Amino acid sequence: DFSYFGGAETLPHDVDKRSPRRTVVVASSEKDNGRSYPGPPLDPADFLWMMSEEPHRSRRTAIMKAHPQVTKLMGHEPLTKYVVLGVVSLQVSIAICLRHTHPLSWAFLAMAYVVGGTANHNLFLAIHEITHNLAFRGVSANKALAVFANLPIGLPYAAAFKRYHLEHHKHLGEDGIDTDLPTRFELLCLNNVLGKTFFATFQIFFYALRPTFVRAQALTKWHFINVVAQGIFDYILVRTFGIRPLLYLLFSSFFAGSLHPCAGHFIAEHYVWDGLDQETYSYYGPLNLLAYNVGYHNEHHDFPSIPWTRLPALRALAPEFYDNLPSHPSWPMVIINFIRDKEVGLFARAKRLAKASQFTGMVPSASSSFSSSTVNN
Repeated sequence: DFSYFGGAETLPHDVDKRSPRRTVVVASSEKDNGRSYPGPPLDPADFLWMMSEEPHRSRRTAIMKAHPQVTKLMGHEPLTKYVVLGVVSLQVSIAICLRHTHPLSWAFLAMAYVVGGTANHNLFLAIHEITHNLAFRGVSANKALAVFANLPIGLPYAAAFKRYHLEHHKHLGEDGIDTDLPTRFELLCLNNVLGKTFFATFQIFFYALRPTFVRAQALTKWHFINVVAQGIFDYILVRTFGIRPLLYLLFSSFFAGSLHPCAGHFIAEHYVWDGLDQETYSYYGPLNLLAYNVGYHNEHHDFPSIPWTRLPALRALAPEFYDNLPSHPSWPMVIINFIRDKEVGLFARAKRLAKASQFTGMVPSASSSFSSSTVNN
C-alpha cells in the first residue's frame, strides 16, 4: 500500500517521468535490486516524518554482537594531528604568498577555489574528526587542536560545532534539536530549482547560521578561547601582511562550502533519495582521501568512536550490514542531481519529533509524509 509513502496520492505515478535512480547498491537483495525504485517520490510539501528510532543504535548493537572484535578499531588516530599541521601550514603559506595578488584576479580566485577550498574543507572535516576526541586521548588536547585547525578558516566555529554535532549524533533527525535539518522556512522559500541552487551555493552560511536560530547553546571557556585565538591570528595576519591573505582564507572557506566537489557530502549524507526511507548514505569514492573518509557516513554514525583511518576496515569487517545499503557513487553529481531533480530538495529529509514532544500530543501537520515503517508503530 504505497499510500503509506508521502506523495503517493499527490504526485504522478508514471515511472517514465521519474529521474533515473541516483543511488547504487553493492549487494542487491529482494528488497532493493539497485535498479528499480523502492518507493514512490516524496511529497515536496513537507518533510518525511518518522516515528521509528534512528537506525544507527540498533545496527551498532547488531554489529557488536556479530563481530565483537570491532572494539579493536576504536580509539584515537595519531596521524590526525600531523595532517592538520600540514594543511594549516599549507594554507597560511599560500595566503602569505598571495599578499601581492589582487583578490578578484583569476589566479587568486582559482587558487582559493581549487587549493584553498579543498584544504579548508579538509580542515572542516578535521574539526569534525577532532570533535569526537579521535586525535588525542585527552579531551582538552582535542579541543586545543580543533582551535588550531580553525585558524585558516578565518572565523571561529570549532567550539560551537562540537556541541551541535554531538547532538546531531545523539538526536539524529529530531526536529528542534538536530540543527543539521532544514527548517520549514527554508522548505517554503527554497523548494524549487532556483532555491536549491541558492542553497547549494551558500550552504556554508546555512550550516553556520541555522543553529543560532534553532537551538542556542550556553557559552563555555572554549568558545572564548576559540574566538580570542582566531581574533589574534587574524589580527597578526592582517597587521603583518595586509588584508589579502585573510581574504584568501575567507574565500577558501566560502568555496569549501559552496559548489565544490567535496561539498557534495553535506547533501549526500542525510537527504532522502530514490523513494527510500533511509536517512543516512555513504560514499566510497576517491574524494574520501581529501575528506577524512567522511563518505563512510553510515559507518561513522554507527561507530563515532572509530577514527577515519579505520572506517574502511569497519566496512570490510561487516559487509553484510553495509553492502546492501544504497550509497552515492559521486559527490559532485549529488550537488547537480539535488538541484535539477524534482524528487529531492529541502523537503527530502527524515524528521522525527523530539523525544520530549512524543508524549505531549504534538504531531506533524496533516500534509506530512510518513514512512511505511512508521505506521506500524
